[in-house]
Amino acid sequence: MIFFEIHVLHSTFELVMKHLPNILTLANLFSGCLAIAFILNAQPYLAEINGADYWVICTEQMVVGAYLIGIAAIFDMLDGFAARALQVFSPIGKDLDSLADLVSFGVAPSMLLMKMLWAAKMQQSNAMDVSMWSMAPAFLVACFGALRLARFNITAPNKGSFTFQGMPIPATGIFVASISLLNWYAPMIGAYLQKTWILYIIIALLCWLMISKIPFFKFLPAAFNFKNIWRQLVLIVVFLATAIFTNIYVALPFTFIIYTLLSIIIKPSEEQ
Repeated sequence: MIFFEIHVLHSTFELVMKHLPNILTLANLFSGCLAIAFILNAQPYLAEINGADYWVICTEQMVVGAYLIGIAAIFDMLDGFAARALQVFSPIGKDLDSLADLVSFGVAPSMLLMKMLWAAKMQQSNAMDVSMWSMAPAFLVACFGALRLARFNITAPNKGSFTFQGMPIPATGIFVASISLLNWYAPMIGAYLQKTWILYIIIALLCWLMISKIPFFKFLPAAFNFKNIWRQLVLIVVFLATAIFTNIYVALPFTFIIYTLLSIIIKPSEEQ
């Protein structure tokens, strides 16, 4: 009886380990779906900031939604790590990962941008309502994210590659989540995002970066030596310094900007 129980436990453990990457991917997808639910449930309110009235869109529900996008990014990192560690790869896992990424880092951030565009439009004088057409560009992030993922699936880099072609969609999602949090944790900076034209420029840049052929370096390179990871070390220093002198919520989008500039200006070498 004891040996039978041990055999059952061992078989169960092996089954869980075999499907662990997909379980983590589903956790990514679940987090993205929850993020969308919280974002859609967010109700804006009018507040007075420095003597002026502002529509505050970053309510507690929006904050939770942004955090859930970050949690989804953690699961996205863990599923790849688990797949490599356990040597478990399958076409289903690859496609499932792309579907989860589209929801968590494409659709959910688009919802955040839609809410931010609504708030920016409502800041305009005599604004009574906002046309859906004026908020529609927010969903271009999801559309171009889908294109980015489709291209990745057919042109995926080899295991030893140090770069992605075009900005990874998780980076896009994290950036959008981080700038939405500025309205809550750094309202003086977040107030600059209450301008429609700034948000339109951000959307256009993100869409272009995702489908561009710019080689964005990976956060976790295939080989760890200074020649391979000095860019990552720069990002860590930038993040920590910015977080110390401002706060972590300012550090996140600023580090993203440095990451983009490093990828554009200094093209990573693949011969390592």
